[in-house]
Amino acid sequence: MLLLIDAGNTRVKWALAHEDAELGAWQASGALFHAELDALADILVQHQPRRAWVSNVAGVTIRSQLEALLRASGMPIESVHWFRSQAQCAGVTNGYRDPSQLGCDRFASLLGARALFPEQALLVITAGTATTIDALDASGRFLGGMILPGLGTMAQSLALSTAQLPHVEARLSVSCFADNTLDAIVSGCVQAQLGAIMQARAQLPEASCVLSGGAAEYLLPYLPAPVQQVEQLVLRGLHVAALSES
Repeated sequence: MLLLIDAGNTRVKWALAHEDAELGAWQASGALFHAELDALADILVQHQPRRAWVSNVAGVTIRSQLEALLRASGMPIESVHWFRSQAQCAGVTNGYRDPSQLGCDRFASLLGARALFPEQALLVITAGTATTIDALDASGRFLGGMILPGLGTMAQSLALSTAQLPHVEARLSVSCFADNTLDAIVSGCVQAQLGAIMQARAQLPEASCVLSGGAAEYLLPYLPAPVQQVEQLVLRGLHVAALSES
């Protein structure tokens, strides 16, 4: 059994797959907030995976916790692969000036998107704590990308930094020109996200959008087709990488 872990800024997502399973065919999957991470121990005991592939952008504390949990489960240290960005993997060529500086979660998302939509130009959009917009041409070359505050991060920052503005949660729909302050904040944050995406589309008009992340549902209704919403894109990319090195 193969364990895949995506340790992000807010949550740790995980999935289990048989070694010969098709991409995204999980035996089990889930997500844990950082404070809940010890619950992973029960999952490891129940399923007893033989190896793990981990993408971690959550920092050294979360890495230490994960290492301790995996070690306590009896998994040999050499069976744990800490995924890193590289110059080339599974049909994707990393065009970053220094390939190792690309966030491993972004690189994994590119691998997952390329596997799902081969030989297509893509804009891979992950809407989470941060929003990333990464461009992939039809040959599989990563052209570069954008990073901006995520939808919730924008709304929270504006609410907390402006004395008379209330804290807001993103909503599923809101008018562009809102008639109250609450909706005006949400509208401004949504439009900022869409503006960045549409600017990227203008630079790569042949690209289809692949949308993932916890805030994807808030952006999807406003994006013109073609858009494919894909859940657990980082985990899918880790699966691709693991299969490519089997």
